[in-house]
Amino acid sequence: MEVRIRMQRSGNPAQKHSNWRIVAIPKQAPRDGRVLDIIGHYDPTKKPAQYKMDMAKMDKWIKTGAQMTDTVRSLYNKNKKQ
Repeated sequence: MEVRIRMQRSGNPAQKHSNWRIVAIPKQAPRDGRVLDIIGHYDPTKKPAQYKMDMAKMDKWIKTGAQMTDTVRSLYNKNKKQ
């Protein structure tokens, strides 16, 4: 099974307040489909944008062959530098 680490929308879009979860999910699953693991979250509505990532979970999924999307890779690299 191919696994992707990508964003999953959460929050209340009717109130223009969207949050995103960083999740490990099967590659063919829809954006809001069933997840394998929740790795972190990202809130772009805050200034500056806030994000938190469990690096141990992230490293575990990367070692098992999961591929990150470009956005998640960017957040991962920022989090590694801190």
